[in-house]
Amino acid sequence: MTREEARKKAEQLVDQMTVEEMTTQLRYDAKAIERLQVPEYNWWGEALHGVARAGSATVFPQAIGMAASFDEEMIEQVGEIVSTEARAKYNLYVSEGDRDIYKGLTVWSPNVNIFRDPRWGRGHETYGEDPFLSGKLGTAYVKGLQGDGEHLRTAACAKHFAVHSGPEAERHHFDAKVNKKDLHETYLPAFEMCVKEGGVEAVMGAYNRTNGEPCCAHTELMENILRKDWKFQGHYVSDCWAIKDFHENHMVTRNPRQSVALAMSKGCDVNCGSTYLCMMQAYKERLITKKQIRTATVRLFTTRYLLGLFDGSEYDSVPYSEVESREHLAYARQAAEKSIVLLKNDGILPLSKEKLAQGEHKAVAVIGPNANSRAALIGNYHGTASRYTTILEGLQDALEDSDVRVYYSEGCHLFKDRVEHLGRPDDRIAEAVGIARRSDLVILCVGLDETLEGEEGDTGNSYASGDKVDLQLPESQRHLVEALKKAGKPIILLNVTGSAMDLNYAKQDPLFAAVLQTWYPGAEGGKAIADILLGAVSPSGKLPVTFYNSLEELPAFEDYSMQGRTYRYMEHAAQYPFGYGLSYGQVETTGAAFAAEDLENVRKALEENDLAFFEKEQLTVKAELKNAGTIDTDEVVQVYVRVPDSAFAPRNHSLCGIKRVSVKAAEEKTVEVKVPARAFLVYNEEGKRVLDTKRFIFYVGTSQPDPVSTELTGKQPVEIEIEA
Repeated sequence: MTREEARKKAEQLVDQMTVEEMTTQLRYDAKAIERLQVPEYNWWGEALHGVARAGSATVFPQAIGMAASFDEEMIEQVGEIVSTEARAKYNLYVSEGDRDIYKGLTVWSPNVNIFRDPRWGRGHETYGEDPFLSGKLGTAYVKGLQGDGEHLRTAACAKHFAVHSGPEAERHHFDAKVNKKDLHETYLPAFEMCVKEGGVEAVMGAYNRTNGEPCCAHTELMENILRKDWKFQGHYVSDCWAIKDFHENHMVTRNPRQSVALAMSKGCDVNCGSTYLCMMQAYKERLITKKQIRTATVRLFTTRYLLGLFDGSEYDSVPYSEVESREHLAYARQAAEKSIVLLKNDGILPLSKEKLAQGEHKAVAVIGPNANSRAALIGNYHGTASRYTTILEGLQDALEDSDVRVYYSEGCHLFKDRVEHLGRPDDRIAEAVGIARRSDLVILCVGLDETLEGEEGDTGNSYASGDKVDLQLPESQRHLVEALKKAGKPIILLNVTGSAMDLNYAKQDPLFAAVLQTWYPGAEGGKAIADILLGAVSPSGKLPVTFYNSLEELPAFEDYSMQGRTYRYMEHAAQYPFGYGLSYGQVETTGAAFAAEDLENVRKALEENDLAFFEKEQLTVKAELKNAGTIDTDEVVQVYVRVPDSAFAPRNHSLCGIKRVSVKAAEEKTVEVKVPARAFLVYNEEGKRVLDTKRFIFYVGTSQPDPVSTELTGKQPVEIEIEA
């Protein structure tokens, strides 16, 4: 069904409604209109990394973990699986007469905000700090969720529009001030890609203001950019209870009726919250018009028709057996394997069952508060798996058929405050040190979970965790780390977090033989981690965020300027750089070049200052790879661009192409990577894309072209210089 066909049907239905009936359809909990055979519908659904809050479902790695795969195809497939399970669950619920919250087909994902500061508690819901990567992966997820059938499989929603990334505690009254260059260069591209390339059906506004206007009633963002410039045809939804912030916190209106009028005047179609309960009163006071109400209602029913909620769809027969099917669980395990980032390895990995069985103790000590924690698997906005495999359980299962003993100790609690009433927060440290001494190596599982990094206390978030204060482990875990070092055994550190931490204690100390960033790896995470540790799979994830040495290198959290932030603008060396990640293979980029025809067209366009060419064309970079190692592995080819003579280009370089590829041991192959010609353009101070120079340097490799990456990997990317 085309949008035009769906819109015409929506208009025919809506024109039979009274004004009061229309107003009941603009709340997230839309009421039934029995005389028109319109059932109730709840617009609020969550599917960040699996169907969430609606009963059993496959739980994939948290979004930041999936971002570490740098794999568009995988993330689109995850979206297809998630939406298939959403359909299966919707079909079951409707058959039982249940149309409650979280059980519909409008899912408020993905989150394509930019993770600009490692303190932001919700950063792990995003695809990281880079606008190109966030846009590519967000668009892939949108395509997977919505499908390419006659109807939408589910309706995706890009959030939170726009310029939103903390502080969590300030979000209901905060004004994020950003210049036009940073707005268009950093904060908007992922949304633009989701709208223009992904065809996302919905966009959600943020809680905060941006440059003085609330994001759920914003002239520039909603009217000028989203609707006028990008030609967005879908519907706009407020973040939950954000509209009441207009009069309670932002103080841009005096009462709920004025807040309704302001939101409606800018095109906010759905109110997640209760303020639109005042809509009829606002209408009677002539603060809003019937035309505005009708426009919003038609948009919403257009989406419902596109989903096939009235005439039926090809997805009405999706059976409940799709939920947590064997194939879906296997894919969740594969996604987790692709997400894990190997940061350090002195050669201890991969582990060998045979060598472990020949050790002095024939034992491995698995220690730490996240070793046997389900909470450490799931992140936030998560679903409910029928079965979870923790890191401990994954290793126990993997070593069950060997002569290797697996010892376990929690070691300490996740954070000290949790057990202060007991008076002994470190009561397991002696046990942890004891089993470490009686083992050949230690697998130490530290980090955080959604109780320590997440959303500020609000609907659906019982923990009120919010932002991180610093980049350090909680005090209880720091005590555990220091105590275990005294045992003198090799330590493999698993950092189980959704964000960058200070890992210098492990990077510099030779006692830490290996370091892995596991993120929140999903319900199958323990199996995936065992696969990585024991060499069944080579690690291949890349960091989608920068790991900094200190917060002192960063501007104030409240400062939304990009100066000094992320790999594109940072002025200090990273601890672990964006795009970095080791594998068990030895893949090198031995050569790279643009396709000959593309290069000729680029030079011609440069000579003619043909801006239209650079706005629309796609180019191809051919990269030659060789795996000089003895282990098959996946790798991620990354293309970066630097515009050295431009007055407007980012300080460093910018990602403009990615391609995940499998390379067997000793194999040589050529890989084609798509690069948008837009990579040649830069954003000026007015936020316009311009061509202001004729010299460009592209870097093609398996990490970014910075000294730290080169030092850690021993590899340098191939340079391609283009000059008109």
